[in-house]
Amino acid sequence: MNKKLDLLQGTLDLMVLQTLASMGPQHGFGIARRIEQVSGDEVLLNQGTIYAALVRLGQRRLIKAAWGTSENNRRARFYSLTRAGRRHLEARAADWERTISVMERVFRQSKEDIGG
Repeated sequence: MNKKLDLLQGTLDLMVLQTLASMGPQHGFGIARRIEQVSGDEVLLNQGTIYAALVRLGQRRLIKAAWGTSENNRRARFYSLTRAGRRHLEARAADWERTISVMERVFRQSKEDIGG
């Protein structure tokens, strides 16, 4: 089955922030390709989706943009984390870790209840 993974609201924004935290400044296409690569192509992003996230994050002042030259010598906007973006990522990452832990316990208990 070749179904694209549906993301919970806010998840893509967090993926973008994490990508910038781990890789440093990147242009939109590079961010999208990295997310796809790390997800094992479970998350496929079109240009409209990634740029909507970048605009949203920029409006919230979690990222900033500056013009630069891409690896294929084209002018591109490069995005990077702001201090507020780093703080936001740290807080949300901790929330995600707790959520994952709870979900694992719930699913583990459900399997035990049904004999799996």
